[in-house]
Amino acid sequence: MSENTKTPLEHVNDALAQLKEMRHYAKNNVETLTAQWLLFDGELKKLKQSGSIETLMTRQGELHDALDKEIAELEKLAATLQPPPEEA
Repeated sequence: MSENTKTPLEHVNDALAQLKEMRHYAKNNVETLTAQWLLFDGELKKLKQSGSIETLMTRQGELHDALDKEIAELEKLAATLQPPPEEA
């Protein structure tokens, strides 16, 4: 189906798929960064780098939360765009 013939529901579903993929990677990034933080926390503090890493972890967590919120909103919208069930 070409871009010009997509329904609003298809556009919403496409955006949802992209956001869910972004959320997946954001979650993995937070987990990886947290694991690294736990391994090297003492060394980073000695090098005065802990503040910048904490900021990155906070921002990545905020992105993950924002993605969750937007996904929930688009899922609600997608539900309202579903065509009514056909009667038998």
